Amino acid sequence: MKILANDGIDATGKELLEKAGFEVYTANIAQADLLTKLNDYDAILVRSATKVRKELIDASPNLKLIGRGGVGMDNIDVEYAKSKGIEVINTPAASSNSVAELVFAHLLSANRFLNKTNCEMHSLEFSRFKELKNECSKGTELFGKTIGIIGLGRIGKEVARIAIGMGMNVVAHDPFLDKAEIEIIFHNQLNISPVKVEIVTKSKEEVLAESDFISLHLPGGKGIIMGETEFAKLKKSAVLVNCARGGSVDELALNNALNSGQLAAAALDVFEKEPPEYMDILVNSKVSLSPHIGASTVEAQERIGEELASKIISFFKK
Repeated sequence: MKILANDGIDATGKELLEKAGFEVYTANIAQADLLTKLNDYDAILVRSATKVRKELIDASPNLKLIGRGGVGMDNIDVEYAKSKGIEVINTPAASSNSVAELVFAHLLSANRFLNKTNCEMHSLEFSRFKELKNECSKGTELFGKTIGIIGLGRIGKEVARIAIGMGMNVVAHDPFLDKAEIEIIFHNQLNISPVKVEIVTKSKEEVLAESDFISLHLPGGKGIIMGETEFAKLKKSAVLVNCARGGSVDELALNNALNSGQLAAAALDVFEKEPPEYMDILVNSKVSLSPHIGASTVEAQERIGEELASKIISFFKK
């Protein structure tokens, strides 16, 4: 069996597959070239970059499995693949902690102006040291503030867990849930049992009005979740974080809200188009930026590779 890991796979997962007798190829094949080359493989593994659409599926009758290293599968025509008898798998839990931690890295960065201070101090602008200190001396703490989570899936719950541990209030909206249970685990020598906290979801409008911070965690393909109308409902001191899916935030409206003072700051790990094309948002000093690295930690990639390998081996053994 030949497997194409077109967007890469962790060495641990590759080793597990090879030990099970699979041939694993990690050389990236350009999207356009896949139409003529994918049929040489029995399975393809992707992350966010490679798209597995109807046209590619039709051109690859030998394909038996599509694997997505991560949570969302909006880059795969899942139902069409299944209708053709192709197994579709993903790794929904493997990267939750990594993405949630990046949310808080961005929140802390935005709230203490680290994106601004890092850029200026790395440029050796020491003549502005006192001025920069004054400009960035009005940061605020996360403790005691309210974070609004839109989407209470695995990653949204992990964000809630960390927020509660940091002494924050949590409000949430999820179009599919009335409530969710969050398990808080204390790691210390007392060996305390996990504490379960129930979060009752609210309307999107209530969450927007109450929150000091908004973190998005709905799957892709749902269109704009945060645009001009939503920004108008936020506190002027609010901070928006999107480490979920590009296309969920209207970047032009976001830039306008930041420049007008309607929104205090924002943080983006994902963009409407990647690489980003709307330059104004990239040069806005009120935005903390990262290049779609939410799941890109050593630990998450190991877990993703191991989970993919386990599911692939189990499928083909059948």
